[in-house]
Amino acid sequence: MFNIGDKVVYPLHGAGIITAIKEMAVANEKQTYYIIEMPGEVKVMVPTAKAENVGVRSIIDKNSASKVINILEKECTEMSMNWNKRYRDNMERMKTGNIYEVADIVRNLSFKQKDKGLSTGEKKMLLNAKQILVSELVLVEDKDKSEIEELVEGKINESYAMHLENTPVTVGVETDIVKKFIPQT
Repeated sequence: MFNIGDKVVYPLHGAGIITAIKEMAVANEKQTYYIIEMPGEVKVMVPTAKAENVGVRSIIDKNSASKVINILEKECTEMSMNWNKRYRDNMERMKTGNIYEVADIVRNLSFKQKDKGLSTGEKKMLLNAKQILVSELVLVEDKDKSEIEELVEGKINESYAMHLENTPVTVGVETDIVKKFIPQT
C-alpha cells in the first residue's frame, strides 16, 4: 500500500509522485485509485487493488541509483542481431519495470545507435527507456532533469569510447581478402 507523497514507478511510463488516493465509480463499480503525477504534467490513475500486479513499485534508493549508473558505464551486453527479435526482447524487459534492465537497454541501444543506427521502433524505445530511467533518477537524486540527462549521456559516451578502444580493427582482414582476389603486380 502506498501513501500520498510516495515516489513510485509505473512501468513503461516512468517515475512519479502519488498526489492523491481517490475513490471513484467507473462502470458503476467503486474503486480506489492512486493518482500519480508523472513528468510533463501527465496524471495516471491506477487502481490500488491492481497496483502491484501492474508493476507499480517504490523508487530505488541512492545506493541502487549508483548501481544503475554503473550499468551505463559497462560494456554492451549481447543482443539479437535481428532488430525485430531484439525489439520484442527489450519490450519484455521494459515491462518488468526493473530499473537495472531499463539501464541495460538504454546503454545497449545507445551503443547500437552510435554503431549502425536504429530502426524507428527502436529509436522510440530508446527515448522511452531514457525517459523512464531519467524520471526515476531525478526523484532519487533530487536533481534537475537536465542534470540527470547530462549524467546519463556522459556515462554512455564514456562507456562507448572505451568500447571503441577495445574493439579490434578489421582493416587488415579486409586488405588480406582483397589481396586474394586482386592480383598484385
